Amino acid sequence: MALRKVAGVTILTLICLLLRVTAVSAQSGSVHVVQPGENLYRIALRYGVTVEALQAANNIGDVNRIYVGQRLIIPTAGSSGGSSVASGVHIVQRGENLFRIARRYGLTAQALAAANHITNPNRIYAGQRLVIPGHGSATPATPITPPSAGSYIVQRGDTLSAIALRFGMSMWALARANHISNPSLIYVGQVLHIPGSSAAPSPLVEGERWIDVDLSAQSLTAYQGNTPVRSTLVSTGLPSTPTPTGRYSIYAKYTSTPMSGPGYYFPNVPYTMYFYRGYALHGTYWHSNFGQPMSHGCINLPTSEAEWLFNWAPIGTLVNIHY
Repeated sequence: MALRKVAGVTILTLICLLLRVTAVSAQSGSVHVVQPGENLYRIALRYGVTVEALQAANNIGDVNRIYVGQRLIIPTAGSSGGSSVASGVHIVQRGENLFRIARRYGLTAQALAAANHITNPNRIYAGQRLVIPGHGSATPATPITPPSAGSYIVQRGDTLSAIALRFGMSMWALARANHISNPSLIYVGQVLHIPGSSAAPSPLVEGERWIDVDLSAQSLTAYQGNTPVRSTLVSTGLPSTPTPTGRYSIYAKYTSTPMSGPGYYFPNVPYTMYFYRGYALHGTYWHSNFGQPMSHGCINLPTSEAEWLFNWAPIGTLVNIHY
């Protein structure tokens, strides 16, 4: 009799646990099974939630201790109390800073501060709602003007005199063209108008390596000085996710890296070179339709061509993109 009672209690307990797991899964959304090499930060980034929200949804005490095969509940944007990429709004979580939030969305801290009228980037608070320019339906407080072929976006380490030298003009002429009263005060992400510039840039020094991307022809040409070295067809952004035009510099290189965004996830993207925010030149294994726009804004290359370009172009190489 006692044994039957214990068995009944055990079955009842199992049923309650099963109902609880089912309820939690239904309430919280999808489930992710941890793969080799993944960490909590990368998983959170993939699903557009904060690490804190993912940690809380799965009762994880140590964010560095997850294991292959572990099933993680992915909280919805509403339950995370964090971000909603679809609405273009991020809610600041405890421990976050503007730099980390901006990096998550492929922005500069300065651009994010400008879009939210933040004068001191070090002063944000938990619960603050930040508009994320370029994401979702929310309208940025400050409109973002895409760079044109006659413009240059300031990169880390740039000075106005070095940029002016690059485009063959005086520092003061460049300052006047952009209404800059103090040439020492420029910032990363700032869009500078380059007066008198055309689609084809002049190399900074004789024999400099640079990359030209023609969006109309869907082609890429590597130059050394004014001499074309190698050319290939590429696939750039679709009309709804265009590739930005302008002059940029390669700022990061990875032989292999995952890429994700709304509706897509590609692991081990080969020979990736970032030149502006989250935009990159990279090898492509998921299609071979080069010569046609196919991407979310990046520049897709055949993997063999991407490997050659990766080995040929150092950090800082100019990337000129135009129609």
